Amino acid sequence: MKTILFSIIALFTFLAALSQNTKNLAEKLGYDRNAKLLIVHADDMGLSHSTNSAVIEAFQKGGITSGSIMVPCPWFPEIAEFAKNNPKLDIGIHTTLTSEWDTYFFDGVLPSTSIPNLLNTNGYFYSSVEDFAKHANATEVENEIRAQIEKALAFGVKPSHLDNHMGTILASPEYYQVLLKLGREYRLPVLIPADMIAAISPQLLETLSKDNVMVDHLFMINHSSPANKWGEPYLNFIANMQPGLNEIIVHLAKNTGETQAIMVNHPAFGAEWRQHDLDFVLSSEFKKALKDHDIKLVTWRQIGEVQYPTN
Repeated sequence: MKTILFSIIALFTFLAALSQNTKNLAEKLGYDRNAKLLIVHADDMGLSHSTNSAVIEAFQKGGITSGSIMVPCPWFPEIAEFAKNNPKLDIGIHTTLTSEWDTYFFDGVLPSTSIPNLLNTNGYFYSSVEDFAKHANATEVENEIRAQIEKALAFGVKPSHLDNHMGTILASPEYYQVLLKLGREYRLPVLIPADMIAAISPQLLETLSKDNVMVDHLFMINHSSPANKWGEPYLNFIANMQPGLNEIIVHLAKNTGETQAIMVNHPAFGAEWRQHDLDFVLSSEFKKALKDHDIKLVTWRQIGEVQYPTN
């Protein structure tokens, strides 16, 4: 009995030592094991010219480390040209299966006959995740996402990762597996927000491979604040950030007539909201908070080099 007990203790001691000797993501990226890593990410590139202008400015001024493109949107060619000319920037594909605005719509890259269950009676993507979930099927989801990736590649974009607009793929574990499959196929990391998935679809976490890189904590504001207090939720997240991989998602655009027309009747994530996000990521207050709390800024492109090494 003692021999068995000692064997079990020895096994656990060995496994604990092995865990300590195995490099985590921070160490693989050249940081201390307990470093607080952060991706500052802008969604919705390609949505409009005002969006593109804001995100480009944020990249150029160091306000963000990452962004992702909505391939089906009208201003995709403009931002694709920017991405093509700046291949080292961290720009991924914001896989898009919904179209949420009141008078500004987009449909799929594929012909409507190929994705009939993803489109409403007017031939556009459904406006809500709920309506998407009622009609979609995995085959059409996979085909459309693949077409969006292929179109981006055809325009010269070298994507750094895959993520998803409005969280549509969380409507079903089957849809998430589609995105993970395509990530493996194209050798691209996929945004996997561990805390969000644990709350919405805990069974999905059990199916994930140990090779998947997960974002331990993802933060995105869902309620507006007065302009002079806009940054407080972000600053609180930074102040309380834990070691591991974290991501802040922002939505950037200039508050122009174009943005106001697109986002009419949408105060949440609307024109003023996006201008406030832009102002915050470009602020000295934001940069100071990152420095004060010893936050290490990283990108999906760096993570991709770890997850899918070339040699």
